[in-house]
Amino acid sequence: MVKLAKLSFLFLPTLLLGQTASAEVQGNDFIQVFEQLSGKQPGVRKGHAKGVCVVGEFAPSTAALQYSSSALFTAESVKASIRFSMAGGNPAANETERSPRGVGVQFKLPDGRVHNIAGLTTPVFPGKDPQTFLGLLQTLVPNEQGRIDFAKVKQYRQEHPSTQAQFNWLQSHNPPSSYSRVQYYGIHSFNFVDDKGDKTKFKWQLAPVAGELALTEQQMKQLPPTFLADKLKQELSTGSVLFELHAIIGYEDDVTNDPSQFWPKDRQTISLGLQTINQSGDNRCDGINYDPNVLSKGIEPSDDPVLRLRSTVYAISFGKRLSGN
Repeated sequence: MVKLAKLSFLFLPTLLLGQTASAEVQGNDFIQVFEQLSGKQPGVRKGHAKGVCVVGEFAPSTAALQYSSSALFTAESVKASIRFSMAGGNPAANETERSPRGVGVQFKLPDGRVHNIAGLTTPVFPGKDPQTFLGLLQTLVPNEQGRIDFAKVKQYRQEHPSTQAQFNWLQSHNPPSSYSRVQYYGIHSFNFVDDKGDKTKFKWQLAPVAGELALTEQQMKQLPPTFLADKLKQELSTGSVLFELHAIIGYEDDVTNDPSQFWPKDRQTISLGLQTINQSGDNRCDGINYDPNVLSKGIEPSDDPVLRLRSTVYAISFGKRLSGN
């Protein structure tokens, strides 16, 4: 029987469990698929079930102010509650697998409001829209004998090219050696809005100041299935962990409604500020819904259909988790 952890590379933050923009895809379709793949897991996040909470501060740069009037960039510093996680709905996911790692960040602004971001260690989503992603998940549901028809999966990928970019990325990049030594990508695009109302499209990235460091092939075979939380705690015992928040500035013709596509590598990158992490193991993330559409004035969501449906989806998943379902 194929282990559920082997399927985790396809599971992203709890994206698609609510009512979608298309009548062809219903929220219950995704609930059923996730439960078939990872089990019901009552009281656990439907996506990124396994993770660790950390706390720190974000100090914005002055460079961000030329693009956005957001309060995230006008304060001297803001508190941040961050959750690093493994992809998938399996709370016992193997941390040496070729799967995305995730991050959710909630910034607490001076006026008491919050601003969220959420991302992955892959720069793209495994499907151009919710319908394509649902179809891919359905091909991975095991039969009555617990086996997956990988020929069917391969055929679906060939017929739906937008499902291939994330898979290919994972095959060519070993998993990270630590939650702190890997880059996290905002797979969706957003718009900065300045004081004049002018908009600039961008995608964010969270880059480790210490640099990226992947597991070796030998480490992937020898490390235990659970090591990332302990590794992060060990790192923090000797000092803070630092990330730089970047914005990749898009051109007018860069695609904003298809998260399976890469933007060209020559796009301008600006520093939005420094994210410091001081402590791990806090449980405050348990009560946080990292909906990436919860934004401060001065930043707006794009027309990405996957991004657009996430608020309803996150709310449904959050309610189920808190009610023990």
